[in-house]
Amino acid sequence: MAQIGSVVAKTVLNNRPLRQVLSLVLFFGIWQILSSINFNFFINFQFLPSPWEVLKATANFVTNNPWIHFWSSIQRVLIGYVIASILGVLLGVLVGWFEVVEDLTMPPLEILRPIPAVAWIPLAILMFPNAESGMVYITFIGAFFPILISTIKGVESTLGDTVLIRVGQCLGANPWHIFKDIVIPGSMPSIASGLTIGMGNAWFCLVTAEILAGRYGIGYITWESYVTSNYPPIVMGMLLIGFMGAFSSWAVDQATRALMPWRVIKKQS
Repeated sequence: MAQIGSVVAKTVLNNRPLRQVLSLVLFFGIWQILSSINFNFFINFQFLPSPWEVLKATANFVTNNPWIHFWSSIQRVLIGYVIASILGVLLGVLVGWFEVVEDLTMPPLEILRPIPAVAWIPLAILMFPNAESGMVYITFIGAFFPILISTIKGVESTLGDTVLIRVGQCLGANPWHIFKDIVIPGSMPSIASGLTIGMGNAWFCLVTAEILAGRYGIGYITWESYVTSNYPPIVMGMLLIGFMGAFSSWAVDQATRALMPWRVIKKQS
């Protein structure tokens, strides 16, 4: 019996998909246990909905035309993220390459960067003509700064690699060729990390953004459930945002890896 258990354990530990499935089983199993016991020491799990309650809330949500909520949230995140990606990468490259651009732009941006997304809600209401534009702006804020900072650091670290720069100069490369053939490819891993983190942050800010919403969105459903003390849909909305955010981040990661075929990542199993 012990030998069979050892074989099963080795099979699970040596199989990555099985390890990932096991992690989800443990997650939901621990969640079920915590929601079933009356544990009230420092953290109170008494009102935590169980996975079964959340599953029933999800089934009820799916049967009541949920696609308008999904589409509204996806649209807000994607528009904000695309604008943040374009501006973040372009400005990050310029800041990392030109000292003058850094001096003229980074001091005010560093002041704005620590401001949380929820603090932008009053100004978003005042600045934009409708709630939809304000919500896109909040998701833009969430994605912009991680992309910007990661791009700047990527460019600066590549420029700091004097060996690469000197090799390019010895081969007759002018500043444009150094920028195009050395700095941009060398910065791609950092830019890719920023794009992945930025996508996650855009979803992270979705609930904050959809506080401005009138009727639709996964974040709005989550917030409305909290206001009405309907607890299972709160967790349902959190998990839906988590799943969509994880899938979006995975898609961005795969797309950026396709742009870096020379970069092979090998991890210890």
